[in-house]
Amino acid sequence: MEHEVYVPFPVGTVRQALTEPERVARCVPGVQLDADAAPHRPEGRLRLRIGGSTITYRGALTVGGGPDDGQGDGTSGAGGTAAPVIIEASGTEIRGEGSVALTLTVRPTPAAEPAPGTTLVCTGAVRSEGRLAAADGRSAAAAGRRLLDRFAENLAVDLTDRPVEEAPGPVAPGLFDTEVPPSSPDPLGDVDDVLEEAAFAAGDEDGPGATGGPEELSGGVPAEAAHARRTMIGRSAEEVDHAPPRGRYAPVPAPEPGGSSVPLRWAAPAAAVVLASAVVVGRVLRRRR
Repeated sequence: MEHEVYVPFPVGTVRQALTEPERVARCVPGVQLDADAAPHRPEGRLRLRIGGSTITYRGALTVGGGPDDGQGDGTSGAGGTAAPVIIEASGTEIRGEGSVALTLTVRPTPAAEPAPGTTLVCTGAVRSEGRLAAADGRSAAAAGRRLLDRFAENLAVDLTDRPVEEAPGPVAPGLFDTEVPPSSPDPLGDVDDVLEEAAFAAGDEDGPGATGGPEELSGGVPAEAAHARRTMIGRSAEEVDHAPPRGRYAPVPAPEPGGSSVPLRWAAPAAAVVLASAVVVGRVLRRRR
């Protein structure tokens, strides 16, 4: 038996979907899968209508890949045709002693009509005993074509609801994947900052290099800054990196609420008010006398 069906998805997507046994099984019309079936070999029941009768089979389905058409990845061949997928199913009649075995080769090929998509070229061979073997050949062929047509429709719906997981491709190294080498330590890298802090600590608001102060040396550098330069040259990079900030960069301690400075701040004004009140009262008493 040979038959062609259309699926409105790219060849690679359809081919990858056909390699998933559970997806293939649930797209077969009239199938009822067991809940505890293994994903790689789904099992269940299939109701097949031939002519005016219905046959129910219980069986299993497996999926295997065909040759890779010389590409080595099993996904594409000459002319954009994907490697074939081989679907095998077998079952026995629930009511009877008949059996059936199917080997179906499905080859996805690019399609342009009715729209860009995939044509599944299906070639199958059926071996049967019992009621299916006794059926008319024309009725059996019509039932097979009808089953494949509905399978393609169900596969399109299933791909819409459950898209396939694309295989990860090679990842090109990006900008943030490149390792950045650590910078070399520079013991003198913070000397300028220390000179500036020393200058501000000495009261020089213009920073190192300003003129006009009594502590200035011949090179325009304050004595504290020169001392800091001599001190920093002998310090290691680790000490410089972990040195606490000083000068104008030093953290300002938070005021302590309820401290002794609050009462002292108001002591002098309160004493002045009391003294002024005493003077006013003394003058009033003198005038009355």
